[in-house]
Amino acid sequence: MSKTEKRVQPDGSKEGATAPFYLPVGNEIEIFEAAYHSNMPVLLKGPTGCGKTRFVAHMAWRLGLHLYTVACHDDLTSSDLLGRYLIKGRETVWADGALTRAVREGGICYLDEVVEARKDTTVVIHPLTDDRRRLPLEKTGEELAAPDDFMLVVSYNPGYQHLLKDLKTSTRQRFIAIEFDYPNAEKETEIVEKESGIDNSQAAKLVSAGRKMRALVDSGLESPPGTRLLVHAAALIQKGLSPGAACEAAIVLALTDDPDMHKSMLDIVAATF
Repeated sequence: MSKTEKRVQPDGSKEGATAPFYLPVGNEIEIFEAAYHSNMPVLLKGPTGCGKTRFVAHMAWRLGLHLYTVACHDDLTSSDLLGRYLIKGRETVWADGALTRAVREGGICYLDEVVEARKDTTVVIHPLTDDRRRLPLEKTGEELAAPDDFMLVVSYNPGYQHLLKDLKTSTRQRFIAIEFDYPNAEKETEIVEKESGIDNSQAAKLVSAGRKMRALVDSGLESPPGTRLLVHAAALIQKGLSPGAACEAAIVLALTDDPDMHKSMLDIVAATF
């Protein structure tokens, strides 16, 4: 099916679908749409919890596309992406992997945290990321041509992973890149308020505490609290937990086991609320 044949609303959304909430912080929507209509793959890079996955879900809704998400990890194999033969009863049948299904049927295939996968696994995406837009399946003898409504999207967190893993330059250069970061305080407050249902003043305090906690990265905090964790804490507050208990459960204990860092983060919460 071509891009112009999809049954979508005038704004690009699926008929009858509800849009996943996403608040733009720049021109990321326009860049993504231009890349889609140019048959270009997209690389999203930014810290954990800043909205990359939600953005992809929102864009799939806007473009009227099915979304296939693969959470990449060390044990991910090329067969997980491409497919494998399975024994069913007395028969051996081929089962497509997520990437192959997306190429056959159209849609967005999203490889989340792609650098977590082995390099010999991610190399299978290369033929889809240039003007060939083809997917060879050696086990079945097929070579699939990606339809116009197929798009490949990958993401990773360069700040966390650059010391241990990185995306090969030969792979990065095949993608249009969009850089993400945490929203400014005003927009982050709006996101937390909208996603959790707490009032604006509570959301603003929570965002203020979160931004102060992010500064602790310079003091040894391994990973800063993302917007996702602030939303989790806000949801607990909305259900009746105190800000201290909610932040400890949703943010502090999720990020550190160090007693000194634990105390520093709770001190920030206490001072803010």
